Parts: sequence; structure tokens; C-alpha cells
Amino acid sequence: MDESNPPNQATVLDDGRLTENENLLWSRFTEAEGLTAFCQSWLAIQCRQITDVCGAVILIKQEANAAYTPTAVWPDVRQDMQHLTDTAEKSLRDKAGVVTPNEASSRVEIAYPIEVGATVFGVVVLELEQRSEADLQNALRQLHWGIAWLIDRMRSRQLEQVGTVQQRMIAVLDLAATSVEKRRFKAAATSFATELATNLVCDRVSIGFTENQKVSVAALSHSAHFKSQSNLVRAIEAAMDEAIDQEAAIVYPAFPNDQGATVLLAHQGLHRKTSGHAVASIPFTHDDQWIGAITLERQMAPATDATEEELQTGHFSRNEIELAQAAVALAGPMLRLRRIEDRWIGRKVYDSLIESLEKLLGQGYVLWKACGMLVLAVLIFFSFATGEYRIRADAVAEGSTQRAVVAPFNGFIENAPVRAGDIVEAGELMTVLDGRDLQLERAKWMSQREQYVKELRQTKAGRDKARIGILSAQIEQASAQLELVNDQLKRTELRAPQAGVIVSGDLSKKLGAPLDKGEVLFEIAPLDDYRIAMKIDDRDVAGLHTGQAGHLVLSALPNEKFPITVNLITPVAATEEGRNYFRVEASLDENSSRIRPGMEGVAKIEAGEQKLIWIWTHRFTNWLKLQLWSWWP
Repeated sequence: MDESNPPNQATVLDDGRLTENENLLWSRFTEAEGLTAFCQSWLAIQCRQITDVCGAVILIKQEANAAYTPTAVWPDVRQDMQHLTDTAEKSLRDKAGVVTPNEASSRVEIAYPIEVGATVFGVVVLELEQRSEADLQNALRQLHWGIAWLIDRMRSRQLEQVGTVQQRMIAVLDLAATSVEKRRFKAAATSFATELATNLVCDRVSIGFTENQKVSVAALSHSAHFKSQSNLVRAIEAAMDEAIDQEAAIVYPAFPNDQGATVLLAHQGLHRKTSGHAVASIPFTHDDQWIGAITLERQMAPATDATEEELQTGHFSRNEIELAQAAVALAGPMLRLRRIEDRWIGRKVYDSLIESLEKLLGQGYVLWKACGMLVLAVLIFFSFATGEYRIRADAVAEGSTQRAVVAPFNGFIENAPVRAGDIVEAGELMTVLDGRDLQLERAKWMSQREQYVKELRQTKAGRDKARIGILSAQIEQASAQLELVNDQLKRTELRAPQAGVIVSGDLSKKLGAPLDKGEVLFEIAPLDDYRIAMKIDDRDVAGLHTGQAGHLVLSALPNEKFPITVNLITPVAATEEGRNYFRVEASLDENSSRIRPGMEGVAKIEAGEQKLIWIWTHRFTNWLKLQLWSWWP
């Protein structure tokens, strides 16, 4: 028995007694299937057990946000019970049984809420003849006991709804899981369509996605391949377009009293083309945009879980459509992402360009258009504007003439009063070598020469000419050695050959250490004469020539620019850190006392006027030309 078709109410005699016997009432009560029939039977029994009931009504909330509406009325379903509204509202508000006297009719109204947990599903209101306080309490107590039947029915209904929701959620998750099990889009879409067709007992389920403002079928259930230009596929796409255009699910044949969709031409055409199949199209969205639709088809046969009205027509049930809507709402965006990822690289680039152009040229996207206009304006400006093209290079300051102080002979360090970084004057003492060995050597040769001189005098007395010649030669040899030793003794004190700054050498920590002849002890650079050594990348050296001007900024003096002029371009390239460079030397146009040899910085050489866009892109374009030349056969 359906809730919308309540049983006929019993007729009331003049004395208020029912013509139906009590067994018939209880039989109807125990066999009632719908909520309306159940409430009507229960209310008749309740009014029979409570004496002198003039009228009664049960108000039930059918849905979560709906209003309370009369579900059962006693004694006549046509009787107006509007005067019981205030008592019903008071009971619902207080969530307790209430007793309200009706002074206009000298009657009493009692009401009790139907409450399950924290949810109030409805209220029962009875209008009674005037009676004593004890009789009123008995009537209210009887209503309280009897209302347990309604609470039990509501609790069972609530559990059934929860179970239905849980089953639907499980089914939706199972269906959505099929869309992520496959790695490729085609297999995932076909698997989802097939699983959905199996669950809803459909002959065919189609999945389509919008492309260029038109739906294209991407997958069919139970079919890995299909002809996209066939008449059937075109009819399915038209039905999907019809549902997306109306932004609503379309079912044909439609549900009774369904006023959702107004245009059904495409669905009627698909219905005729499939020899009378029931058809349903459900669009789905992503980021507030309609991205596709699914179309369900099956033979006109009764659905297993349809209502009585739907069983008469044999089309899709509302539960099935709701299940399909939930499944496609979850799986649709995932399939779309899988479809986007499954494109080949060329198509991804093309689609990205088209999407960017649509944002720039289509409606909306004001920020994109503003950015595009700004970029275009910048490109136009830099394509015509010119600027000074400057070649950048790492640079270091060097002395124009660099003098070295070397060890004049093998010896030992006795004293070293200066070190690297000190400024010295010409002739200033820089280091002293140990001369004790030379003093001994000098004494030795002086004694040897005196001995030869004395022996020569004796030989001259004997007139031995041969011996005289030998001794004369030995005296000259001793004198030469003595002169050499005296010269070395003079050079034990090493002095600065020029005024300047010591750029290398520190002997203060090597006192007493041995030295080898020719070893470089110090390097001295002048303070007023520099050259700038630059490393020019071989890609830029073609734009250089002697005489070009530029500027130098040193790391130690970042706020000052020093003008320079190119003097020398070395024609031999060197390699450092994986790149080729040429050594280019330049001179400072104005000397500065703040510059020191060894300071590093960045130099920029002016190479003439060029367009700004060329200045920033010429390296890339030159590299691209070279690569094309190397790849070209």
C-alpha cells in the first residue's frame, strides 16, 4: 500500500462510535506499508482508546528542510484542522507534551512530539471534550505510550535511509575506483562506462567530453572501438549536448509530473533510433564549467528498485539517476585529468596555445588581456627603441710594469722588514740575507792572495820566470774571487728597484730559511700606472677593436666607474671553466690612488647603438643559428 493512497477513514456515527470493529483497525495497522497508511491506522486506534476525541491530526516532516504537513487526520481526512496549529507549534518548540484549553469551544487540545534522538520528525495533536485534570493526565499518558509506535517507525525509516545512503556511497566509490585503476584514458573511461552499465542494468553507457563547444563521445561500455562518425554516435552526442545546454539531467520517457527539462528533441530522436530504449543524459562539471556528459540506454523494462508509478512506465528510476549523478560527479573530473595527461606532446602544446589565445581574445579574463597588452607593448617598444650595446667581461687591475726581487745567490734569510701589501720607496731595504759564510769566504781569499804575493816576491829574487808567471796568475784569480765575494756581500741587502706596492712575497715567517739563487722573493707594482686585463667571451670578441671606450666597476669600489680604453686584443684564445675567452687589455683614462693591483670587478666595453630586443636576444639567436647550421645536412 503506497503512502500517497491512504486507506478510507471509518465513518463516524452521531454518538461518536466507529462502525469498524477493532480487529479491522489493528489488521490495517499491522499490514500498513506506507507511512501515511501507518499513521492513519495508528491515529484511528489511538482515538478509539482515548475517549471523547473530537478531532486529531499527525504532522510529519517528510524531508530534512521541508515543512510539517498533515499526514493523517481523524475522523475525516477532509476535515480542516487549522485551529490545532498553535498547539502543534508549541509542542514542537518545547519538544514536550502540552495541554492547551480552547476557550472558544470549551474543549482541550493536547499534543506530543515525535522525537528520535535530537531530531523531531513531527507532532500528534488531539482535540478533546472538557474533562477533569486527572482524565487529561491519563489521556496525555496514553498518547505518550502510544506514540512509541510512531517513534519506532521513524527510527526504522531513518535506519533505512542511512543504509540506502551508505550503499549508494559504496556504489559510487566502487564506480569511481574503476576510473583510476587503468593507466590510459581510453581504458579507464571504457572500464567506468562498463561498470556503470553493469550496476544500472543498462544496454549501453556512453561518456562524452566537450571539445570546441561540442560534445564528442570518448568511450562506450562493452566496446573498446567504435566509429565516431556513425549515426548512432552522432545521436548520442546530440543528446549529451541537449543536457549540457539545459544544465540538467534529462530522462526520456520523463518522470511523472517532471518539469525539469523543456527540450527533449535529441532524446526523442535517440529513443526512436534505438527502437524505443529508455534514455537518460547526465552532464557533469569541473571548476564551474560543464565538461561532459554520460548517456544511459536500456530497453523499456521495469526497474527493480523503481516506485509503483515508475514500474508502470518502465523507465529509469530516480534512485538510479541519483546514483549515476553521484558517480559521474566524482569520476568525471578524474577522467578529464587522465584525458588531459594522455595527450601527445604536440597536442598539449597546441591546446595550451589555444587556451592562452582564448583567454586573450575571448570573453572575460581581464587580467590575461591586460598582461597580454602589456607584453605586446613592451615587445613593440623594445623592437624599435635603441640603446648602447656594451660587452661585459670579468676584469682585474694589474700594474703596467711589475718588477721582481730575486735571490742573488744561495743563502739564508736574516731579516725581512716588509711583506705583501706594503708600499715601498725606490731603494728601500726589503730583506737582509745572512753574510757570515761570505765573510769567511772573503777572509779565505784575502789570506790566499797575501800568501801568493809573498811567494811571488821570493820567486822574483831567484829570477824564476816560469814560477813568477804562475804566481801572478794565482794572485789575479784570488783577487777576482775576493772581488766576487765583496760584490755578494754588498747584495746581502736587497732593496726596492722602484717605488710601488708589494703585490706578492712575505718572508717574515721564513727567517733562517734557505734560498735558491734566482728565487722570486717579492713583486712590486707601481701605484700610478695600471692596465686592466679582461676575459672576453669568444662569442663577443668579434665586436671588439682597439680604441673602444668602456667603464670599469671594481668589487671593492662598487659606487665608482672608471673610464677605460681598449689597447690590446690577444689573438690567442684560452680555456677556463669550460668556456673560451680572449685576453684583452685596456688602460685607465684617469689614474686613481684608490685602485690597487689585484682588484677584481666587471668591465663593459661600448660597442655601438643596437635595438634593445637585439641586445637581449642576440646570444640566443646566434646560438640557434649555429645549432641549425650544425644540424642542417
